[in-house]
Amino acid sequence: MTSLEVSEETEDSGPGGYAAARLLLLHEKERSGPPRRTALARLTDDWLAGLFTAAAPPRGVALVAVGGYGRAELSPRSDLDLLLLHDGSADKAAVAALADRIWYPVWDLGLALDHSVRTPAEARATAREDLKVHLGLLDARPLAGDHGLVAALRTTILADWRNQAPRRLPELDELCRERAERMGELQFLLEPDLKEARGGLRDAQVLRAVAASWLADAPREGLDAARRRLLDARDALHLTTGRATDRLALQEQDAVAAELGLLDADTLLREVYEAARTISYATDVTWREVNRVLKARSARPRLRALLTGRTGVAKPPVERTPLAEGVVEMDGEVVLARTARPERDPVLPLRAAAAAAQSALPISLHAVRRLAATAKPLPVPWPAEAREELVTLLGAGEATIPVWEALEAEGLITQLLPDWERVRCRPQRNPVHTWTVDRHLVETAVRASSLTRRVGRPDLLLVAALLHDIGKGWPGDHSVAGETIARDLATRIGFDRADVATVATAVRHHLLLVETATRRDLDDPATVRSVATAVGTVGTLELLHALTEADALATGPAAWSSWRASLVADLVKRVAGVLAGETPPDPEAAAPSAEQERLAIEALRTGEPVLALHTEPVAAEPEEPEPVGVELVIALPDQPGVLPAVAGVLALHRLTVRAADLRAVDLPTGLGTGTGPVLVLDWRVAAEYGSLPEAARLRADLVRALDGSLDIPARLAEREAAYPRRRGLTAPPPRVTVAAADSRLATVIEVRAQDAPGLLHRIGRALEGAEVRVRSAHVSTLGANAVDTLYVTRPDGALLPDEEAIDLARTLESALR
Repeated sequence: MTSLEVSEETEDSGPGGYAAARLLLLHEKERSGPPRRTALARLTDDWLAGLFTAAAPPRGVALVAVGGYGRAELSPRSDLDLLLLHDGSADKAAVAALADRIWYPVWDLGLALDHSVRTPAEARATAREDLKVHLGLLDARPLAGDHGLVAALRTTILADWRNQAPRRLPELDELCRERAERMGELQFLLEPDLKEARGGLRDAQVLRAVAASWLADAPREGLDAARRRLLDARDALHLTTGRATDRLALQEQDAVAAELGLLDADTLLREVYEAARTISYATDVTWREVNRVLKARSARPRLRALLTGRTGVAKPPVERTPLAEGVVEMDGEVVLARTARPERDPVLPLRAAAAAAQSALPISLHAVRRLAATAKPLPVPWPAEAREELVTLLGAGEATIPVWEALEAEGLITQLLPDWERVRCRPQRNPVHTWTVDRHLVETAVRASSLTRRVGRPDLLLVAALLHDIGKGWPGDHSVAGETIARDLATRIGFDRADVATVATAVRHHLLLVETATRRDLDDPATVRSVATAVGTVGTLELLHALTEADALATGPAAWSSWRASLVADLVKRVAGVLAGETPPDPEAAAPSAEQERLAIEALRTGEPVLALHTEPVAAEPEEPEPVGVELVIALPDQPGVLPAVAGVLALHRLTVRAADLRAVDLPTGLGTGTGPVLVLDWRVAAEYGSLPEAARLRADLVRALDGSLDIPARLAEREAAYPRRRGLTAPPPRVTVAAADSRLATVIEVRAQDAPGLLHRIGRALEGAEVRVRSAHVSTLGANAVDTLYVTRPDGALLPDEEAIDLARTLESALR
């Protein structure tokens, strides 16, 4: 028995019969997508029509579905948007009673209802005042009653929409921009709102409204399929959550993917992103056309007055400004020249794109589609002109992005770079990342375009920026896979063997500088020498330096700061010295800074901790991100338990450690103070919320922690018990490894874990329990992920044997679970 048959049998049984039929329909696995939405709308139509008829309505009244229900696009938990339309002839009390006979059964079933009772004149007046009401009425559909009354209203509403389009469409455009600013772009969000985010269902509805104005029409290829894909995803989201939600939260994505029969959550997000990208591109093209038409209409009377000849006929000239061979600007867009022959000119797509980006102009939809359909494929390797046009396109800065998106929308990017398909719309589940993989690559090239004056080969920088994460579509280490792909693509693009090797090296080691600078001891000569060996030449080093910054800036605000920049710059300076033949300084002979020496002397004199908290961040260069947190310098005589004590005190004061360096300092002799090494901790910390604590309070608690009178573990446990864990994804387990470093000073242990208050304290306690000495510690935090690198030795200063180091890593891992 089908759900519609159930509907017919239970039609007279009231809300219960409808509810049963609805439940049966929603759980039919054989029927999903558009057929289920249509069936659900029809089932609901029949039920509401039955309610209307049973209420004995007066003449001149109709029940109307509007908005999404008017389009028969009912998802399992969609609102019912209803209008009770009457011609004003019936008694008001009778109309109100009729409304109650319809609304209350809907509410009794727990269905969300958006309802109104109006005459056609009232509906028309409300539409004039409220743009959203006008949009909903464009999809008005009669359910029961006087269909002629509904048809007349639809005709009037549509005529008003077309007549008022020059005024209402700019208003609608502004509303869409405000919504996009508030909700973000669906195609890049890890937890997107399928309806309200830019490129979502709301924008698809807007495109229908613009088309109804007859002022402009959206590119229709793929648009209906994209809209269906988002509606299907919303249906599955409603069914799996049992809630009327449009937000595709992380914890729901696997279940939604399974409901849709997809492989996994990543496959779901890629499909959603593809759909959103199609709608976003159609939105851009459509609004550009709307603005062009409106501008032309406003200018037409002035042109007619200025350009009318003796015959009285206006002859406005069509300006076509040449931009490049076969490429011209016309009416604010880049179009192909009349003489252009894409089928004979394989470089034309790149030449047109480069000209558009350099001129900061959009490339017309017609031009892109003609290029995609008729352009002759480039020979492999590419000719020099094609390579130069690609570099020009990538070097145009922000203007590159809309041009690149236009080429990608029509498949031209994957024609030029076949490996691009692997990263297209690929999500990045690390919340530090703002963009999908493909957009991140373009954003990195945009950032790199402002750094080209810092390198000897800006072309290699831009291409390496475009390709640095190209391996993320493949299993294993994306840098290793990316090196092979980048080598192939650079060869395809036409670089010679030496340049291909440089691009491949940059892709292979694009994370080397930032990871080394933030996770390794730069005073260890082995650290600097290993980077110099990997880089090979000064030219590659400067290219990697610029790529590192561009990559971080394109990742997100948490990935770069003046603090990280200074660490990377310090490493680059040291590596450049090694490549120039200099010998790295002996870390044992390195002199402390003036402040470190002052604090260390005071610590030796008093035998107690001395600290300096710089509550004002160090001023950054103009247009440079502020450093994360403030600097905290602590000096104290070397003794057991320093690392867990300091880390614990900071955690108690709700200070997050963003970066840390711990090292023993030997003071110059003859200072007239005590003897023995002094530990100096130079850390960067930030308050979780509120203001920073006073330095005196930190020092007092540190003294108590070191003498055992402050039970840090108990205090942290109390605080954790007082604040229940928030709902959300379960963090992956911590991972502790012995890093493959050639340090002759210490064994390097790397801890990767979820960042949390007291993490560094727990690490320090575990190390103390293992009876190892921490020579230096380097903390790196990106979003919710912490990577802490610890240089440890035996108490006598010797390196840990391999088996002992592995046992220590296992001990640490167990302690952090």
